[in-house]
Amino acid sequence: MEVILKHDVENVGYKDDVLTVKNGYARNYLIPYGHAELATKGAKKMLAENIKQRMHKEEQVIKDATATAEALKELAVKITAKVGKDNKLFGSINNANLAEELAKAGHHIDRKFIQIIGGTVKATGPYSASVRLHREVIVDLEFEVAAEA
Repeated sequence: MEVILKHDVENVGYKDDVLTVKNGYARNYLIPYGHAELATKGAKKMLAENIKQRMHKEEQVIKDATATAEALKELAVKITAKVGKDNKLFGSINNANLAEELAKAGHHIDRKFIQIIGGTVKATGPYSASVRLHREVIVDLEFEVAAEA
């Protein structure tokens, strides 16, 4: 079944993508929850017109995302946590903790757009994460997890 996504859906696609998905997935999840609509001829024409009108605004959004990406590359993120034996953390560090640290530095990024490479962090040391600021702007962020003094 062909659908048009109304907003970004993780592991499926981005807003305004025309995708072919399984019938049950579209009927039982995407359409009822408002994530997508059927890709009829009229809907496709409306989408094309909306995309054409949005191109100018999109250029500015990409420019802002690129500027934020450059600022993130220069940022040194250090997260402190309680540490036990063998530098293992009490608990773990996840994308929400990283989003919180970025917010302290002045970059408000939603946690769902941050993906720590390798999953959650359970020991001290250097790590990296992938931050998606726009569908075309993805930056690799290096951060360090250190022991609390």
